[in-house]
Amino acid sequence: MAHPNEDLVREGFAAFGRGDMDALRKQFFADDIRWHVPGRNPLCGDYEGPEQVIQYFTRVFEATGGTLGIELHDVLANDNHAVALYTASGERAGKQLTDNEVLVYHFRDGKVYEAWTHATDQYAADEFFS
Repeated sequence: MAHPNEDLVREGFAAFGRGDMDALRKQFFADDIRWHVPGRNPLCGDYEGPEQVIQYFTRVFEATGGTLGIELHDVLANDNHAVALYTASGERAGKQLTDNEVLVYHFRDGKVYEAWTHATDQYAADEFFS
């Protein structure tokens, strides 16, 4: 039997894959969510609140011209945290990126209130999105 936070992360990935930002906003994100994106490209930074996080996702979709693909490999979860292991891929301006990534989540009251994304090859991600 999976932990409820594992189920929540898997549902969040499925909603993201469908482009269902409303489901993410209502069922996944706490009102004070903070989403951290490291690196040195125009999409990096800290996003606060559901609207800013959704805007970040929209910018990623736009930057990849709808080619963004996410393949979830596994989720490890407990009462307070979850870690998602996945591969992200996409095309942009004649460039291609395929990167194994990790998302680390913190939960409060059944919702994500903080998340950190980590690329395996940050230099490649920065070049791709710059």
